[in-house]
Amino acid sequence: MKELREQHNVWSLEEKVAFLSRPEAYPDVAGRVEAKQTHRSWIFLTATHAWKLKKPVRTEYLDFSTPDARRRDCVKEVRLNRRLARDVYRGVVPLTADGQRQASRPSPGAPARWLSRRPLPEGEGLQLNGSGQPVDWLVCMRRLPSDRMLDEVIARRAVDEEDVLRLASLLAGFYKRSVPVRIAGPEYRRRLAAHLESARNELLKPEYRLPSNVVEDTGFELEFLRQNQALFDNRVQAGKIIDAHGDLRPEHICLEPCQPVIIDCLEFNRNLRILDAVSEITFLALECERLGAPNIGRLILNKYSEETGDRPSEKLLAFYKSYHACVRAKIAVWHLKDNGIRDRDTWITKATDYLSVVSTVTKAA
Repeated sequence: MKELREQHNVWSLEEKVAFLSRPEAYPDVAGRVEAKQTHRSWIFLTATHAWKLKKPVRTEYLDFSTPDARRRDCVKEVRLNRRLARDVYRGVVPLTADGQRQASRPSPGAPARWLSRRPLPEGEGLQLNGSGQPVDWLVCMRRLPSDRMLDEVIARRAVDEEDVLRLASLLAGFYKRSVPVRIAGPEYRRRLAAHLESARNELLKPEYRLPSNVVEDTGFELEFLRQNQALFDNRVQAGKIIDAHGDLRPEHICLEPCQPVIIDCLEFNRNLRILDAVSEITFLALECERLGAPNIGRLILNKYSEETGDRPSEKLLAFYKSYHACVRAKIAVWHLKDNGIRDRDTWITKATDYLSVVSTVTKAA
């Protein structure tokens, strides 16, 4: 993913990150700010909040190339994520600059007055939610307890069945409330096939050196789609294709005691959120299984069926599991296109692990 240089914006991403990494940037912070980088964003963690700054990037799936594009996406992120985490997403906050940027910089070792949260002399400052001109935008969130995130709970082997059932009820309620997407059966199948073909073509590229015989197993899903058209058309006719979360992974789920919350939906591209409800549950089951907790997916699916009356066939669930494994394998190797990636073997191993899931499902069919 390539970062873009912005026209007419004299504050670089590096300078914004430097400012937001300082406690002085925040009105109620004393102590260290933890900065984390993801593929699309920088996250700044204080004791009570998380602040997300989107990178100026553009890909085939998203466009964060201008401050206004990032502002629109921040607004959309807050609106969509409040569906499953209402009290977590606090709002969108501007990063402002007071006056005109001067060319001079503080000398080495001098106090960085231009990074202070206090009002500064004209031409010398960035501020969060200041009175100056917005130069960027951040999503402000309540910080969630890291030890209650589902991936961490699984790692400690501390999963509580009641927590999982509360999560399942939250999801079942969300899926029941969701308005079915207006889409025809052939179009839904075409989208699934396009994603599979894209994954297969990417994974077969020689630079990844993935076992070609394993990648070829992805052709089974395409054949399954062709031979079982009615299976997918019936899901469309039953109203099960919805605007879902789109990235339902354990690291996006917090098992808070009273009510679980789910964050980080794919706000930037609606097409990636158009999913069968049980497809999304199957994706979560796949990710939990990879972390060593295969029982979680079955608990959630059973509770979902109990509360919605929707009981999909096992062969549909197997297809969705293999489908998501294909897509995740492609996403894994895509990380190798980032110039900053150094742990190449990690992503190749992850892609291979996902492809082994595909092979297992294929052999069992």
